[in-house]
Amino acid sequence: MDEKFDIGARLNAMRVAAGLSQRQLAERAGVPHAQISNVETNKVSPSVSTLRKILNGLGVGMGDFFEPERSPPKGPFFSAHELVDLTSKVATSPIAGGDGKLIFRQIGDARAHNLQILHEIYGPHADTGETRLQHASSEGGYVVEGELEVTVGDDVRVLKAGEAYLFDSRVPHRFRNLSDRQTIVISACSPPYL
Repeated sequence: MDEKFDIGARLNAMRVAAGLSQRQLAERAGVPHAQISNVETNKVSPSVSTLRKILNGLGVGMGDFFEPERSPPKGPFFSAHELVDLTSKVATSPIAGGDGKLIFRQIGDARAHNLQILHEIYGPHADTGETRLQHASSEGGYVVEGELEVTVGDDVRVLKAGEAYLFDSRVPHRFRNLSDRQTIVISACSPPYL
């Protein structure tokens, strides 16, 4: 995936293959009809949470959307280049000059083990989006480097290196790097949701 991934073209192809109109997909995903059109024509770059909502309307996970031909290595050991890059080409809107990039790299085949382990890198001012994430899983993570603001329901806390989180993912949540430095997190989720 050296060249820029065309989110709009990929979404359009998957929607057409599913036999859905833009309006039907918007209804299934619970997003405005215009949002589907704007993403497909690359007029907007969706946040991770918005793209996840749209893909849920198609019944497709993020991993399958970005790397449909991938075949995760079996393990039990994995070198750095064997991690599955799920979202390195997705960027949220830059805030205060930050690059807003999120990189999620998965260890092995999450579905085969019913456990998703991610190496997450949040660029300066990266944000999973104003639309909070919500899915039927449990997830936890450990901040290895930097600081990460974690919002779970009404609880908000900025976690520093060495601190961690664990919660029911059905509670709406959001992750943000408010700093000018990158943040690195190791997280786990069961069952997998990306």
